[in-house]
Amino acid sequence: MKKLLLLSVMLLIALGLTGCGNETNKAQETDKVKLGIIQIVEHPSLDATRQGFLDLLKEQGYAEGEKLTVDYQNAQGDQGNLQTIARKFVQERSDLVLAIATPSAMMMANESSDIPILITAVTDPISAKLVKSAEKPDTNVTGTTDMNPVKDQLKLIQEIVPNAKKVGIIYNASEINSQIQVDVADQAAPELGLQLKKVTVNASSEVMQAAQSLTNQVDAIYLPTDNMVISSIAAVLKVAEDNKIPVITGEVSSVENGALATIGIDYYQLGRTTGEMALRILSGEKPQDMAIQSQSGTDLVLNLEAAARMGVTIPESVKAKAKKVIE
Repeated sequence: MKKLLLLSVMLLIALGLTGCGNETNKAQETDKVKLGIIQIVEHPSLDATRQGFLDLLKEQGYAEGEKLTVDYQNAQGDQGNLQTIARKFVQERSDLVLAIATPSAMMMANESSDIPILITAVTDPISAKLVKSAEKPDTNVTGTTDMNPVKDQLKLIQEIVPNAKKVGIIYNASEINSQIQVDVADQAAPELGLQLKKVTVNASSEVMQAAQSLTNQVDAIYLPTDNMVISSIAAVLKVAEDNKIPVITGEVSSVENGALATIGIDYYQLGRTTGEMALRILSGEKPQDMAIQSQSGTDLVLNLEAAARMGVTIPESVKAKAKKVIE
């Protein structure tokens, strides 16, 4: 009888320890931050922003698979996919969401008013109705803006091609971020003595045709940070090279991938800045009280190989100001 009693006690202890182990494992899983990442489309700038964000978190102790679980979802440019992804993050109760680019941010904010949402690569959070003000968002959304120095980029066209008078712009008018940049260009062009020829696209398949429509009509092509167009930039560059038209862009990665030049921001660093804001939220700060951040300063980047393909000679005075020259 004593032996039977002793065995029963030992069995209960073992079961208790096993239960504690399970509870400990559950607690460890619960301790991990559930991060959802929603991205409108793949292209180098947006990818660089995401990588900068994750690298910063890893350096500060939030490595994926350890203190962080990451659910990265790409909508491949489809609004229906965006909505499905956003609803998935809401249903699964993500602790934090990183929304990359304006369409992603708008969709995620439309689906949740309580999950902390960090935005990045968003041109104008106020016009997109994501925040009430840049200084005090007063919503569950905060993050970083990638508003470009559009006027300076148009000036750069004149510095590289002094005789340029007509500039073509290709963009998707349904992207608020693109329309904002085109509006700025519209205001700046008359001051600079430039005429703009604007061509809109509704799908990536239309980008090459849009570029072809500008041949023999413009002295240069300007591409804002438009997600649809930049994801299909190879089509624009082919037309530009075949017709010797210089292409100036709104961001650095496009120059690294074959465009002529830009005065733009570093998207990897923008992602890191957003990562720093994520740490503040994880430490208890509220998005509604955190001001929208932007990168201080811009970089002039030139691609001499692209210049040769487009039949352009970049003045030495411009080269001297460049932070990075691709040869």
